[in-house]
Amino acid sequence: MRKFFYLFLVLLSGWMVSCKKDKQTTTPTLQPSKQGSTLDLIRDSIYLYAQEDYLWYDALPDYATFNPRSVTGSTDIKALTTEVDEISQYKINPSTGKPYEYYTPSPGEAKYSFIDDGTTSTQLNGTRGDFGLAPLYNQVNDLRIKYVYPGSPADLAGIKRGYQVTAINGNANIAYDGSSGTNVQFVINAFYNSNTITLTLKKPDATTITATVNVANYTSNPVLAYKVFDQGNGHKVGYVVFNSFTSDAIADAKLNTAFDYFNSNGVTDLVVDLRYNGGGYVSTAEYLSNLIVPAAKTGTVMYNTYFNDKLVSGKAPLLANQVRFDPTTKQSYNYGQFDYSVAGNVVKFSKVGSLNVNRVFFIVTGSTASAAELTINNLRPTMDVQFIGTTSYGKPVGFFDIDINKYQMYIPEFSTKNSGGQGDYYAGMTPGSTGFPGVMDYDDVTKDFGDPTEGLLAHALNFVKTGNYTAVAPQAQNASIGSDLRSFSISQSRDAALEMESHQFSGMIFNKKLKTK
Repeated sequence: MRKFFYLFLVLLSGWMVSCKKDKQTTTPTLQPSKQGSTLDLIRDSIYLYAQEDYLWYDALPDYATFNPRSVTGSTDIKALTTEVDEISQYKINPSTGKPYEYYTPSPGEAKYSFIDDGTTSTQLNGTRGDFGLAPLYNQVNDLRIKYVYPGSPADLAGIKRGYQVTAINGNANIAYDGSSGTNVQFVINAFYNSNTITLTLKKPDATTITATVNVANYTSNPVLAYKVFDQGNGHKVGYVVFNSFTSDAIADAKLNTAFDYFNSNGVTDLVVDLRYNGGGYVSTAEYLSNLIVPAAKTGTVMYNTYFNDKLVSGKAPLLANQVRFDPTTKQSYNYGQFDYSVAGNVVKFSKVGSLNVNRVFFIVTGSTASAAELTINNLRPTMDVQFIGTTSYGKPVGFFDIDINKYQMYIPEFSTKNSGGQGDYYAGMTPGSTGFPGVMDYDDVTKDFGDPTEGLLAHALNFVKTGNYTAVAPQAQNASIGSDLRSFSISQSRDAALEMESHQFSGMIFNKKLKTK
């Protein structure tokens, strides 16, 4: 990718004239300048790109009022993150009275927007440089491994989902003490901000192991598990855990393997486990949607995309500086030359594979976000879609990356709605509520993926067999989680999970070449 940090200088004089014409009586004395430090220019660029391309640009104050160069931080990236956070809080969602990007665990931080140093694109293109595992609090005093990537350092060390973490680097003080608590911050730093970690782990058979794991690069497989269950009476359930919408080059072949297996085993019902899937590329979400959808829906609308009016009307000159290279056509193009209208971006179903099911169960949690939610929403008008788990993250918007110097800025530039006009699920999808049929229950992280006794999977298997979901304890429905129903509320669990997930990607990236005007 070609990168620019003097982006805001393009047509700058014209922009300033426009400001003067629009605000003749209140023309601000402070204007963008081509003079200043690199950080100054980057901060200006962030504001000006947001003023042009942000889905909710219309709520932003003028340059003088916002004054991007006044935003500071202990490091450059912290200053830029603070600026993006501030930009994200202006537009108010009338249904909640709070910003569209209101983030419950940390008010004032952006729920969707962020500044990245290139890590996101690297991970979504299949290369990860980490331990290959992630933690989750099952109870206040019960920290578990929630997943392990195949082939990762953690996998090679013999670590499995469901193992209980009893000590980290010799420290057993790891009980949940709030999203900003000393213990939680220690856990986060150990898992996400270090190159080596030593874990003391209790296995399901109560034996204990100690494993030291080092950060390393590996190619991730987003399909963590797949399996078929015979429920009798001609019903076979295909179960797949899909953990990230990585690029098609990585994900499609892995998905094909699982779905071909389902088809060859005569699967009649499908369970797609997206409980920890924070999203990724739109094109991969479309591919998974096409694997699941009934063949009869080919040619019908999958979803529509909505950009802001500046992009639709072609009033986005800064995007002309965002140049990309298409490896297929071997040609360069820029974001400013495309059609951003609704009609120009209709996506229709085109069935992939031979699996033919009329019902799909989606397992979701507060970590299920963006492209994962897009996939679910795409299918809601076309077939029987059931929801199992807890309320999803709530991100019906997406973005494309904007290069600014050595950084990439991700801010919502579009929203989506399915063929039934359903979208705007900013509060998430809540299983068992209106429009989201199913059952709400907690994530059973004590069991491995594919274990038929694991709580959320068991709901789907029982429904296929009996036509009913398994009973849920009233305490779990209303207030609490796990075996010690008094120790950890659903809201605490969600906040703890989101605090952990804030260190991982959550989003929906528009990675397709748009139609030219």
